[in-house]
Amino acid sequence: MLYPQAQTQAEITANLASVRERIAAACARAGRLPDSVRLLPVSKTVDQSRIRMAYAAGCRVFGENKVQEVQQKWQEMADLGDVDWVVIGHLQTNKVKVVAKMAREFQALDSLRVAEALEQRLQLEGRTLDVLVQINTSDEASKYGLHPDVAASFVQQLRQFPSLRVKGLMTLAVLSTDAERVRACFVRLRELRDRLRIDLPPGMHMDELSMGMSGDFEIAIEEGATVVRVGQALFGARALPHHHYWPNQALTQEHTQ
Repeated sequence: MLYPQAQTQAEITANLASVRERIAAACARAGRLPDSVRLLPVSKTVDQSRIRMAYAAGCRVFGENKVQEVQQKWQEMADLGDVDWVVIGHLQTNKVKVVAKMAREFQALDSLRVAEALEQRLQLEGRTLDVLVQINTSDEASKYGLHPDVAASFVQQLRQFPSLRVKGLMTLAVLSTDAERVRACFVRLRELRDRLRIDLPPGMHMDELSMGMSGDFEIAIEEGATVVRVGQALFGARALPHHHYWPNQALTQEHTQ
């Protein structure tokens, strides 16, 4: 679905209300309470003025893919003292300094090298960071994330990084018009989470399931999502091409966030 650009306060406010209504309806179908699902507005490629409109509509947390972009927005919007930023894209070790300094949450942890680099920077900053482990539930070579079979070992090794507060898992479903193929990705993440819960290291949690974007978040909610990452349904279609933000994952998630 190609969402029209939301350029005014009224349009963004209306879109936000619509997304929240869709979340509530999906929760009702699944026998869940609407407040069991956290909406994460994805503001990648969105200009500061429209993010401020979303802020005026009540949004206080925004998700970004690129570290350079989120750093710029964090600096430019510092006057809004109660805005938090969540990094949801692949992270290289040379970019961890920014994330350790300003991010509220990092949802794409899939590397011990990144975990170690984050730990070192977080200790210097005197901070802790909530993290989700990214899992590749669609078995697509183009996507980042751990294979489910190695997730248990990876999570156990995160015990050595006390500044990382492990909260759950994240995934991106296959881009498909076949709802059952999409649903299978979400089921796989939920079932993995349930297995990991059996033998979690002390202090770790597996409560969060970040799954579902603009094109599939209702299915994700039906399968247990606690966080849905919604950008285009709120702000409209993006002007920049998909490969600008996912250079190694061309066309796999273009119309979903």
